[in-house]
Amino acid sequence: MRSPNFGERRGGLTPDLVVIHYTAMESCDAAARALCDPAREVSAHYLISAKGAVLALVDEPMRAWHAGAGEWRGAGDVNSRSIGIELSNTGGTPFAAAQMDALDEVLRGIFHRWPVQPDGVIAHSDMAPGRKKDPGPRFDWRRLSLEGLAVWSDACGNDVDRDRFVIDARAFGYPKMAPDLLLQTVRLRFRPWARGPLDGTDCAIMADLAARYGVDRGRSDA
Repeated sequence: MRSPNFGERRGGLTPDLVVIHYTAMESCDAAARALCDPAREVSAHYLISAKGAVLALVDEPMRAWHAGAGEWRGAGDVNSRSIGIELSNTGGTPFAAAQMDALDEVLRGIFHRWPVQPDGVIAHSDMAPGRKKDPGPRFDWRRLSLEGLAVWSDACGNDVDRDRFVIDARAFGYPKMAPDLLLQTVRLRFRPWARGPLDGTDCAIMADLAARYGVDRGRSDA
């Protein structure tokens, strides 16, 4: 099955991001039909079933229509800069082991073919905060990180600095947004179990990620 919903990447851009989605549909077959329906004008490069079957719907050099409005690291048109992977999942259940194994293999292939690094594997919610929530709180980002296929942080701390938190989140890649939405978005990715106001661990996680992967990493203030 192939999707007709794609076009040329714009401005000479090539993929340096992977955006992970869930389908929010009851079956993989239903999701495949939707992603291949010209009337819907949506698609992804890959769809992975709960059993680990991988459907290649759009060729990687082409621009699939999966990301929509949003930005990452200060740049928009994420569709032209990314490869989209849809995981068959309603959003309310754990992701099956076979599905995660298949995702690992797809990502390894993408890393081999394109200049995508682990910090370039992001959630749909990361680049479209407030508008999208996928792949949601049940997705195992830590597992992907242990495989070298995404990033994670186990940093913790006690110091709360809201301004620094915003600066670090922007340096890591998040778009500009209201502080409350930023906290919600960061926690959805890195601390979906956390509740309450901004705390020292939220700040420590963002500081750690900004230092390791932020746009100013390696810059000297001396």
